[in-house]
Amino acid sequence: MNLKPINQQVVAVVGASSGIGRDAALKFAERGAKVIVAARSQQGLASLVEEIHQRGGEAIAVIADVADYEQVKAIADKAVDRFGRLDTWVHTAATGLFSTFDRITPEEFKRVIDVNMMGQVYGAMVALPHLKKEGRGSLIHITSVEARRSLPYQSPYSASKHGTMGMIDSLRLELKHQGYPINVANIMPGVINTPFYTKGKTKLGVKPMATPPFYNASLVTDAILYAAEHPVRDYIVSDVGKVLDVVQRISPGLVDTALLAIGFVSQRTKEEKGEDDPNNLYEAIQEPGYDRVNGDYSNLEIPSFLDHIDKTPLFSLGVLAAAVLGGLAFFGGFNDHS
Repeated sequence: MNLKPINQQVVAVVGASSGIGRDAALKFAERGAKVIVAARSQQGLASLVEEIHQRGGEAIAVIADVADYEQVKAIADKAVDRFGRLDTWVHTAATGLFSTFDRITPEEFKRVIDVNMMGQVYGAMVALPHLKKEGRGSLIHITSVEARRSLPYQSPYSASKHGTMGMIDSLRLELKHQGYPINVANIMPGVINTPFYTKGKTKLGVKPMATPPFYNASLVTDAILYAAEHPVRDYIVSDVGKVLDVVQRISPGLVDTALLAIGFVSQRTKEEKGEDDPNNLYEAIQEPGYDRVNGDYSNLEIPSFLDHIDKTPLFSLGVLAAAVLGGLAFFGGFNDHS
């Protein structure tokens, strides 16, 4: 598979106003790519394009709600109209709803699916004709470790990520069967310190968070940029994510036990927050301070050492095996005290 260097690419980054998408757009532009950035937040996109231009990069913005197919199509159309082609499509847009299942309305559950899964479906639908025309390119979907292991308080989010992964696996096979050398990458972040947890709607009565540790968004961005130039299948970002994935395959019941012990209390902060407080479930948050790369939990960030596994798998196999054994011992400790 012969993919272009990033400095020769036209790249669309969807969900670019904050978090992983914002960081990815900045770094694609720094590497010389022509960038189309899309999101619902007009002010977030405006500040992002200005920052890219100040750094000497080239970017244009398209305001779009990914739950609407025509708005997603407009992103691809704008890219081709302005730059003549599309080489890489990066889909990071997502929203969250933190609640027990019995308190979620059908409309709320559907909205998360529409944004997180159907948005990814629409992205693939509008990007693929252009990638096929070029005869190569990368379709990069950002899902989550929750595509492999669901968590409490996040049933619609987990469902959307499982569904997206199913679509990706099927699509990848069809493209290979048809003979298109298009890289369909599934990037699965672990717990990343972005404004996602601040923006999401909560019915927990408190501001939500993830089960620590957190990892920096730059780890995911590095995976995205790698996938833009190299064939990638499934790329799990973060040490804990990799270990959790393997332990889930070996013993889902063991992971259940661990999550019963820590998965509920660890997602609740002590800061009160109501379900009517600012959130991005249906619309972009208009208040300032949300359109940034990093979230509120930098003090809980740790480094990740195993992310190079997906780049050099044979070299790192022994390291992963040791980490998995350590993870099994860690999760096993919960059984000893249950």
